[in-house]
Amino acid sequence: MPTSNAVRRMTKLLAAASLTAMFTCTAYAEPEVVAGPAAEPECFVPWTDQTKFFKFPKKDGPYRIALANGFIGNTWRIQMIKTAKAYADQPEVAAKLKEFKVVSTGEDVAAQIAAVNNFIDSGYDAIVINAQNPTAFTPVIKRAKAKGVVLVAFDNILDTEDAINVNVDQKGLGEYWAHWLAKNIPNGGKILEVRGVAGTSVDTDRHNGIHEVLDASGKKWEIVEVVGKWDDGTAQKVTADAVAVHKKFDGVTVQGGSTGTVRALMDAGHPFVPVGGETENGFRKLCAAHSGDGLKCASGGTGPAQVAVAIKTAIAALEGQVVPQSVKLPLATTEDPNFKDGENFYGSEGDNFFVGNAFPTCGINFTAQEIMGQSEANE
Repeated sequence: MPTSNAVRRMTKLLAAASLTAMFTCTAYAEPEVVAGPAAEPECFVPWTDQTKFFKFPKKDGPYRIALANGFIGNTWRIQMIKTAKAYADQPEVAAKLKEFKVVSTGEDVAAQIAAVNNFIDSGYDAIVINAQNPTAFTPVIKRAKAKGVVLVAFDNILDTEDAINVNVDQKGLGEYWAHWLAKNIPNGGKILEVRGVAGTSVDTDRHNGIHEVLDASGKKWEIVEVVGKWDDGTAQKVTADAVAVHKKFDGVTVQGGSTGTVRALMDAGHPFVPVGGETENGFRKLCAAHSGDGLKCASGGTGPAQVAVAIKTAIAALEGQVVPQSVKLPLATTEDPNFKDGENFYGSEGDNFFVGNAFPTCGINFTAQEIMGQSEANE
């Protein structure tokens, strides 16, 4: 049996080894802040000239990457999940992946946090997340950092500089719609604002952009808010209810579910008014078909393919490439009278998909056929 001195020496050695391992793990987890530009500067565009650039320690592939989605109850999210799977299936991407896992947890923030924690504990190399709440994930962010897991948020991003964010200028999109309304409603008036999912950063940013521009326009506005959850069926119902109560609006802005909103106006016999909406194919089809009847539209947003940019960013970070802490993606916009069948909408296709689902500067472009063949199920 070892002597007490030997036991003490062994205990000290084990403690030292554990401490070394702990600090080694922490050092591995910490990305180095470096000078730009990014590895693919035309794709990984920094949000501002003050954005930091990260260089993570290189890991050998293939990688295990997970998508932690929250809300699933609308066309955009379903198409986003299908796009993620289509991107992961592309041969050059699939070669870098050992596993790609998708989980949607609904509007329950705690359930999404638990899913991310489970992915961290299960040893995934990177997690991409469409966050239900921008501020609720601080403990998760710390755990991912400590475990060396690359965390990339997109669309609904995280309020942190310790994870990578990939997004379009959501507030700028709200500003775009509001400028359109102010330009096309000369004397101000009553506006129906159809909002998205409450508590998400996208809904808040777009809402703030709309109100700041209208408030600064010098015109008098009355704004009626309803919650459409970025969903055609929900947006159609709440729009119909709003028309039944208020009778007439001078303009509409709708974050998502734009097709349903316009159909509700038509079903109610409401006169066509200027509408600022998203990039749904059905919305653009209606805008093109009824432009001569007085329906004037501005359609702007970002296709669900931003999830593919998030996955691409995660892989680049795992490979030790330089990436911005915050990546800015371009908006896709089209206004009346520039809706062109086969160019920025597709008359022969269904209503329930978002056009402009491409980011050419990142080498990402999907056909409707590639996406619709995928499943939105957790798998």
